[in-house]
Amino acid sequence: MNRYPPIADHGMVGDLQTAALVSSDGVVDWWCTPRFDSPSVFAALLDSDRGGFCRLAADLPDSEAGTVRQLYLADTAVLVTRFMGPGGVGEVADFMEPLAGAAATDRHTLIRVARVVRGSLPFSLICRPRFDYGRARHDLTMIDDASAVFSGAGQDLYIQSAGGPVVLRSDDDDITARFTLSAGETAAVVLTSMTAGGPPPPPPTPDGIRARLESCWGFWLEWLRSSTYRGRWRTMVNRSAITLKLLTYAPTGAPIAAATMGLPEQIGGERNWDYRYTWIRDASLSVRTLVDLGFTQEAQDFRRWMRERLEAGSTASGSPLQIMYRVDGDPHLTEEVLDHLEGYRGSAPVRAGNAAADQIQLDIYGEAADALAQSRDMGGIHGWKAMSSMLDWLADTWDQPDEGIWETRGGRKDFTYSRLMTWVAFDRGIRLATQFSRPADVGRWTFERDAVFRQITDRGWSEKRKAFVQHYDADVLDASLLLMPRVGFISPHDPAWLSTLDAMDEELVSDSLVYRYDPEASPDGLRGSEGTFNLCSFLYVDALARSGRTGQARYAFDKMLTYANHVGLFAEEIGPSGEQLGNFPQAFTHLALVTAAMALDEELDAADARSPRKHF
Repeated sequence: MNRYPPIADHGMVGDLQTAALVSSDGVVDWWCTPRFDSPSVFAALLDSDRGGFCRLAADLPDSEAGTVRQLYLADTAVLVTRFMGPGGVGEVADFMEPLAGAAATDRHTLIRVARVVRGSLPFSLICRPRFDYGRARHDLTMIDDASAVFSGAGQDLYIQSAGGPVVLRSDDDDITARFTLSAGETAAVVLTSMTAGGPPPPPPTPDGIRARLESCWGFWLEWLRSSTYRGRWRTMVNRSAITLKLLTYAPTGAPIAAATMGLPEQIGGERNWDYRYTWIRDASLSVRTLVDLGFTQEAQDFRRWMRERLEAGSTASGSPLQIMYRVDGDPHLTEEVLDHLEGYRGSAPVRAGNAAADQIQLDIYGEAADALAQSRDMGGIHGWKAMSSMLDWLADTWDQPDEGIWETRGGRKDFTYSRLMTWVAFDRGIRLATQFSRPADVGRWTFERDAVFRQITDRGWSEKRKAFVQHYDADVLDASLLLMPRVGFISPHDPAWLSTLDAMDEELVSDSLVYRYDPEASPDGLRGSEGTFNLCSFLYVDALARSGRTGQARYAFDKMLTYANHVGLFAEEIGPSGEQLGNFPQAFTHLALVTAAMALDEELDAADARSPRKHF
């Protein structure tokens, strides 16, 4: 077992309330339950010794050559890890049955099915849960040789076997098993987490496992039928759509930023954050992407969640919204350092919670307004009242420094992107109020919208750089401004925009990969460096396509897709050797991939219509 497999060496399974990562070693090394933002049961990804894991894999002698391949069953979230050795070919299928539309529950089940399709193979099972991020002790109770229960930190984790020659054995407070399967034989291991003292799960049966697998498979195939995407990159777009769905907490409709916490932006560095929460920004952009793909129910669910946040009243800072929340809307995300954990390959500190929740980031109001504007009903009468109150507040407060989109910890500044999205907020509000004759102070909003526009074009433009810049006090470039044409602030063919794009090409782009900004030129209050930012690399493709540079855009997009992992997933960043860095998988990256693919399809289709290709 690799102590710290590459971040990219994982697939993800989930039930729409929680998610687990499975490495190509057959190891579940990350699972938080009963929610995405709950303490972990398995967290070997952050500490190989203390974090806990569950391994189910073919057990080949070191002397035998073997090959391992991992894949998803097409257009589903069923993950298959295949083991191919001289003695035979086997596989482990991992899945969680989706709880779509279900109320929040404390009971979650991860099913692992081993089978051999050729020859015979030995398998081993090791289950070592470590509750509460590895801080809590647990007790093991053997029920019989096919079932046992781990109890700790107010949770019970049942392990049960079904079919095949799997005999569970205690190993101190852990469970092990060794068994051999021949061609056509199958064995299953079922992990069920619940609140301590709850009724035990019924014993699994082979027929029951098969029915649950077919249910999971069928759910994803049926869900994808709603997609309207028919473009050139359907496989990658479908995988990104499934990933966005897996990262959405079904009981409230709130998407999280990533499934993990603490994975580093630089190996050995301190940029290790907890992304298991709902950012207004990320989630709002996800809504627009899902609407563009035809998934209207998911967008409606999130708009309802966000409207409830607005209706809840002012935050502790007096603003209508906090930048992020827990998936149930709880605004309390106290950050703590888990100093007992080593961190991924020594990347410490490991943080749970996120202190950035208390920051002022004014751009979120633009993203929120844009998300509400994606629906003609705007969230109903109550939704409009909440939105108009938000814009009235923004009209009084927008002209102030903030921490910006990247949540820097180097002090507040007048960030151009924050002003850009302030302009979006007023623009969308004015359009909706006018189109649907809603009561609003349209005159005030129009005055403020125009004031924001003038300020950006006067102070956010650097005559020296011939480009829009990160903030008003420097000439630093910032890739977040790649969104300027997409949100309608400037034409993608405007000379000022094209010169901005050229400046970014020169300073922020490295072989089609894009850095967010230069930390040395614009200190962000943190030590160390970071990789290129996948979100920005896909926004770059989008901006190139919209600006008519379709050849360059397509080449950049195709190269970017080569950085996906073996099952089509992306983390937050790409490191200097092409490795994936940061929390994984990241929703921001996958929504930007979809956006880039759709923009590129549109421009390529238009080009084909203007100059039809000759067919010989």
